[in-house]
Amino acid sequence: MVGLNENHNLTGQVAIVTGAARGIGAECAYALARNGANVVIVDLLPANEIINQIKKDFPNCETDSYQIDIRKREEVQQVINGSVNRWGRIDIVVNNAGTCGRIGLDSMTDEAWSRDLDTNLGGTFLFTQLAIHPHMINQGYGKVVNVSSISGIMGGPTSNHAGLDSGRSGPAYAASKGAVIAFSKWVAKEVGKHGITCNSVAPGAVESEMTKSLNYPLDNQPIKRMGTAEDIAEAVVYLASPASNYVTGQVIKVCGGLAIG
Repeated sequence: MVGLNENHNLTGQVAIVTGAARGIGAECAYALARNGANVVIVDLLPANEIINQIKKDFPNCETDSYQIDIRKREEVQQVINGSVNRWGRIDIVVNNAGTCGRIGLDSMTDEAWSRDLDTNLGGTFLFTQLAIHPHMINQGYGKVVNVSSISGIMGGPTSNHAGLDSGRSGPAYAASKGAVIAFSKWVAKEVGKHGITCNSVAPGAVESEMTKSLNYPLDNQPIKRMGTAEDIAEAVVYLASPASNYVTGQVIKVCGGLAIG
C-alpha cells in the first residue's frame, strides 16, 4: 500500500461504498480510509473483515456498515439518513455493488435480466439520487463515482469458463453497465453547477471471486496481466479526491489497454 498523496487528502470527508465487504469494493473502502475518509461500508454480506482491517491500519478513521439490499429505496434511505445523522454530511458515494450473469441471449430469463439491471443500474440510481438530493447540493460539494465495466463499452470481453465456449458477461450485465456510463454523464451535466462531479470507472479483467474460474486471452491487451482490485481503487480515489475537481462525466477505463479507442 502506498502512502498519503496530499492531492488525494480526504481527511474529515464521509464516503459511502457499496459492495464493499470484499473484492474491488473492499479495496476502494480501504484506499479511501488510507487517504483520511470516514467510510460507510454497504453490502448484503457481513463486512467484519474489511472493517477490522481499516480500524487496525487507520485508527483515526471512523467506519460504519449496513447489510442492505441496494435495490430497495427504503433501505438505501436508511444508509443515507444514518450517515448524515452521524457525520452531518456525505461527500463521496462509490457505487460498486453489482451482479454479473453469464447467461446468453437465447436462455436469458426475465428474472436474470431484472437482477442485473435492478442491482447494477437501479442501486446506482438510488444511492446517487438520495445522496445528491438534498445533501450534496446543500453542502455545495460531492463526488459520485460509479463502477461500470468495459462490458458496457465493448459488449463483453471474450473469456472462457470451465471448458465452455464462452464465459462472457451476459447481455443484461453489458446493458446495465453501459447504462451506468450514460447515467453518470447525465448526472454530471445536471449537478456540476452545485459543485458535484459524477464519473465512472470501467474495469477490465480483474482478479476477483467473480472471475476466478475464467480465462482471459491476455495477449489481446497491451498490458498482459489481469488487473487487481488495487488498480481499480486507485482510479476511484482519484475521482473521489480534490485532484479531479475539474473532471466530470468521464469514463476511466482501467483495463490494461484492452478497450483502447
